Amino acid sequence: MKTIQLAEKMARFQKSIFTELAIYKRKKVEAGQRMIDLSIGSPDLPPPDYVMEELSRSVQDPSLYRYSLEGTPELLQAIAAYYERRYGVTLSAHKQVLMTMGSQDGLVHLPLVVTNPGDVVLVPDPGYTAYAAGISLAEATPYPMALQEENHFLPDLEQIPEEICQKAKLLILNFPGNPVPALATHEFFAQVVAFARKHQIIVLHDFAYSELYYEQKPISFLSVDGAEEVGIEFNSLSKSFNLAGCRIGYVVGNETVIEGLQRLKTNLDYGVFLPIQKAAIRALTDTSSFSDDLRAIYKERRDCLVQGFRSIGWDVNEPPASMFLWARVPEGFQSTDFTYAMMDEAGIVVTPGVAFGSGGEGYVRISLAQEKKLLEKAVLNLKESDLLERGKQSL
Repeated sequence: MKTIQLAEKMARFQKSIFTELAIYKRKKVEAGQRMIDLSIGSPDLPPPDYVMEELSRSVQDPSLYRYSLEGTPELLQAIAAYYERRYGVTLSAHKQVLMTMGSQDGLVHLPLVVTNPGDVVLVPDPGYTAYAAGISLAEATPYPMALQEENHFLPDLEQIPEEICQKAKLLILNFPGNPVPALATHEFFAQVVAFARKHQIIVLHDFAYSELYYEQKPISFLSVDGAEEVGIEFNSLSKSFNLAGCRIGYVVGNETVIEGLQRLKTNLDYGVFLPIQKAAIRALTDTSSFSDDLRAIYKERRDCLVQGFRSIGWDVNEPPASMFLWARVPEGFQSTDFTYAMMDEAGIVVTPGVAFGSGGEGYVRISLAQEKKLLEKAVLNLKESDLLERGKQSL
């Protein structure tokens, strides 16, 4: 009998750092250590009551257990109306809106639609890990765009070599970002539109954290003049409405790209459970204070953690949006070393920045998806360890 061999492309898909951290965390727990997990961006808060009530009603309807395909007309219209209300963007629900099984589903599959093997994809470094997975699946070639603190974590498009621009088919952006919780400016997005037009590049903007902001509301890429000619925007109900496990998101924008992704998706799946779509419609059409209340909770958590860390000598940046801190590690550490030291000596799980690309070295990503009392305990644990002092002594 022949030995089973996986496809060569599977060499590009290794176990993620999140799996490694989970295994190490489990060992620590089994050894009796209490751990505070601030590594995963999975919302710990419930969806709105009215969304759960709609889902509960809908699952009792036996007519809603059929295939749903690319999204009901009612859902697509609700998405279009939501974009008009929240961002002033007018969309054709029929031609410019497509439901996905969470935004990650679309993010990973889109490179298959718009690139050929060997084409270049301009990708943020550090960047969300799903981008690399989609590029690998399409057998395209990533070109990292450095996100540096001195440039407000915006990629410098002028630094991309001309020969790379000529080969590039796709540009991926993510503001507010994961892992870097930065915001884009209108001026930057206008520059992106001009860059994409010049080099005939499609723009993918990942807007999954659009509703998790604090002092300043993020800008939809599609609200910038000319953006619909060159790009699309992915969004999700996972973070905005705490519906991560329901796996429902959407993509809006350029008709040609939307049609291409729709064509691919009809060959891959049969859509999202119809009761979940009904719950999503209820979320998108609601005008209650839920989003404001959610932002207030995350702001309290952000302030608790930022102020707490600063009070014990770790000067971390205050994020303007998203559910993460992007914190420079103390002097004397690299990101992975500091991550494991945090687990060993403070019982805190974070994610090393290098897990999101080489540009993430020197940082860790810290999730706010835990209740305030656990964040306060994390600060106390770190204070009682000598990690921060040891970093200073190593200089």
